[in-house]
Order: sequence, then C-alpha cells, then structure tokens
Amino acid sequence: MRVVVQNDINRSVQDRGTGGNRGGRGTRGRTTGVARGVLAALALAALVSGCGGSGSGAPVHPAGGAQPLHAPPARALDSYATRLRAAYAARVAAAKRWGLPKVPLQAPPAPAHKPEITARKGFEVDDQEELNLPPVFTTIPTKQKIVFLTIDDGENKDPAFLRMMNDLKIPYTAFLSNYLVKDDYGYFKKMQAQGHTLNNHTLTHPYLPGLSYAEQKREICGMQDIMKKQFGKAPTVFRPPYGNYNHDTLVAAKSCGIKYAPIWDEEVFVDHWEYREWDQDLHPGDIVLTHFRGRDEWKGTMVDDMRRFLGKVTAEGYAVARLEDYL
Repeated sequence: MRVVVQNDINRSVQDRGTGGNRGGRGTRGRTTGVARGVLAALALAALVSGCGGSGSGAPVHPAGGAQPLHAPPARALDSYATRLRAAYAARVAAAKRWGLPKVPLQAPPAPAHKPEITARKGFEVDDQEELNLPPVFTTIPTKQKIVFLTIDDGENKDPAFLRMMNDLKIPYTAFLSNYLVKDDYGYFKKMQAQGHTLNNHTLTHPYLPGLSYAEQKREICGMQDIMKKQFGKAPTVFRPPYGNYNHDTLVAAKSCGIKYAPIWDEEVFVDHWEYREWDQDLHPGDIVLTHFRGRDEWKGTMVDDMRRFLGKVTAEGYAVARLEDYL
C-alpha cells in the first residue's frame, strides 16, 4: 500500500513537527445630515482599513466567524461609527500590549457559499473519489489574502497564550492528541469557550501508516469519543500526525465521522518558518501549522511564537481567518 507523506523537503517524517415631509427646507436639512453621517462612516471605514497596513486596497472586514456590524441606512450611524472606533482602538491597544509591530488585519466575513474542498493533487489515495474519502489539502481555494492558523498536539498549556489570542481576537484551530491534553482538559475548554475549534489529532500521535486498519481506527475513533465526552461534540476535521497517512487512514477516519483531513503549507517556529512550496512564501488560503510548545523545547514561549507568526502575516498584508468557516 502506498504511503502518502508530507511534501516538505526541509523536514523528515520524524520532525514534530467571520414624520412625513412638510417642506423642502426640512427635508434638505435632514438629507444633508444623513449624507454627512454616511460620509463620516465611510471615512472611518477607510481610516480603519488604511491603518491596518495591508497596502492591498481591499476592504478590511470583521474577523471570520464574528458577526459583522451592520449600519441602518439613516439611523444609528453615530452609534455604528462609535462601535467601529472602539473595536479598532481595542485592537490597537491589544497589539501594543502584546508587543506586535503592527495591528493584525481583520479577515472578511465567512463566505456565504463555502468553497469546494478536494484533495490536493498528489495527496490522493486509491479510490479517493469513488469512496468519497476525506480530502487531504494544504490550502483553501480563495483569492483573498487570508491564512489559517492551526496548532497541534496540546503539550504546552500557556495561559498567556489564551489571553493574547483572546485580546487580539485571532481565530485558530487546535488539533489535540489525548495523551498530551488529558492532564488538563480544562485549559482546552477555556480555549473552546473563547470561540476556537478543537479537532482530532489521534489518541497517542503515532505514525499511522505503520499501524493496521484496526489500530488506526482505534486511534481516530477513540479520540472522537474523548472529544465528545470532554468537549461536547465529536469533530469532523482530523489531522494525521506528522502529516503521514495511507488509504486505511482515510477509510478509518471516514468511518469515525471525519469529513476533512487538512495538513499544512507552512510551519512556524519561535525562531524561523519552514515552507512546503518552492517560492518559500505565503499564498492566499494557506494553512499554517505551529505547535503548543514552550521554553523547555523552543527558544521562547507560545506568545513569542505568535509574535513571529502575526508579525509576518500582517507585514505581508494577510489576515487570519477561521478554518471551519470555509469547510
């Protein structure tokens, strides 16, 4: 059986890697007032977009998954503008508090129509389409300058990381392995309560292609059971450890209720980035991987790691969107 592995020349398999009108003058006065309000709101929106630093000319919208603010046509414009200013001021303050060089950009709202997700070319397994197996992919098809942050395993449980990401309103997806999270499910329940999604990364993080079908199914379905018991629902998204899988992996994953198996296009560490593609750069829709790590393994903390990640994506004009909004 052919084994499919991550296509990353920089790392080995073992690397860990949303009243009527009564006169013309009165009508004119009211119309002028509304027009001024509209212009003020538009100017404010332009200011917020420009201050984001994307340089792309594209509008900046609320983070994916969040409810966007809607301004009534003629009423409450002042209140709407005030809320915009307050939200942006809070974002500026949070960026300064956490030592970011620029304010992270806001992602567009979640798409009304989800993109079609298929297996990346070269990452399919036998009978991929015939059996409707979960697709393995590294990028979401989109032309928008967004990337998706995913964090694996659950080893380091830094409370400062939770505060930072909550302050900045940056969405991310966690892929959890039970042997690393079982000592503190509460930490990840706090993460979930802040709006972040928890997904399946197996029970013990094994090299799945080296296991039998039954053993792989036990690793994946067993983690589904843990996720449902501890966090209220079994996820439909799964990431194979190390990005390694074979036909049995995807068949077993489907039998456990899995619909998608995203891996990644870039990986960020506290002191460097690694890339899958030849151009060594970010692309619209890329999935970025990092890990729950601290000073015991890396030269810095999760907060340091996020400073590097947010610094680069913001400088290059990208916003961070929520992966599940596109699945």
